[in-house]
Amino acid sequence: MQNTKSLAAILVLMFGASTISSCQKKKVTEKDAIEYTYINEGSEKAPNGDFLLYNLEITTASDSVIYSTIDQPFPGYLMANDSLTPQNGMDEIFLNLKKGDSINFQSTAKIIFNGNQPPFLKEEDVVKVKLGAFEVKTDSAMQAYYEEVMMAEQMKSAERAKSLLVEEAKTIEAYAADKGLNVQKTENGLYYVIEQEGTGEATTPGTTMYVNYAGYLLDGTLFDTSWPEIARANNSFQEGRPYEPLSVNVGMGQVIPGWDEGLMLLKKGSKAKFLIPSPLAYGEAGAGAMIPANSILVFDVEVTDVQK
Repeated sequence: MQNTKSLAAILVLMFGASTISSCQKKKVTEKDAIEYTYINEGSEKAPNGDFLLYNLEITTASDSVIYSTIDQPFPGYLMANDSLTPQNGMDEIFLNLKKGDSINFQSTAKIIFNGNQPPFLKEEDVVKVKLGAFEVKTDSAMQAYYEEVMMAEQMKSAERAKSLLVEEAKTIEAYAADKGLNVQKTENGLYYVIEQEGTGEATTPGTTMYVNYAGYLLDGTLFDTSWPEIARANNSFQEGRPYEPLSVNVGMGQVIPGWDEGLMLLKKGSKAKFLIPSPLAYGEAGAGAMIPANSILVFDVEVTDVQK
């Protein structure tokens, strides 16, 4: 699908230009009395069921960015629906958007966020908004556009992962040397030490393994474990939680790639340590509050049972 607007064009549409300041028109919403200014006014209203794409930037009064779609892979969008009734001033502005509109306005954080402002903002704090609608797409065109953008983002993510594997390999090897670990490395970039060999047949995809584990960040912070004694030692024991081996169907994508690959190397009774680079762990997304983005993880694991 062709890109119908260059980034430069979208930025001009969104943020306006001083040369057209004389054409600005002001309006006030019926609800909340938000005064908004048209830097540019479009003319194409999206038909019901079609999607209107827009870019949005929200900043503090001192221009610190709170939220922006510009640096995200996908812009903001809404489905046109004339039957919707605006509940507040923000609804009025968004539901009346047309392709080509470029609008600036400001109000209190309470009004802009409808009472759900970020914790660092007070209700009365001034918040500024820049909004630019740049395209209308049918449902099928929207789906195709979404798939195109996501595919491009996946390719970018894969390239970033390749670079991270190289960079993090140096960090992991330095960590292993410092800890005196005689690590081995798989082709995919997983580092591991088999501390105790198990018994039985080689593990195949679909095998059910029961695994005790303790997971750490590289700085030694424990983020999860199935061993109650380790949880207690790290002041993270949770009353009522069942501390027991985790059941995993190996090689089926139920766990992070580093685990799927590492468990295939083990048998019943095996004990091992996995040093997992972030692309084989939780990657750029991280996992909750305990595992930041691009975290190298260290796992101590023990296979307590195996069922074919």
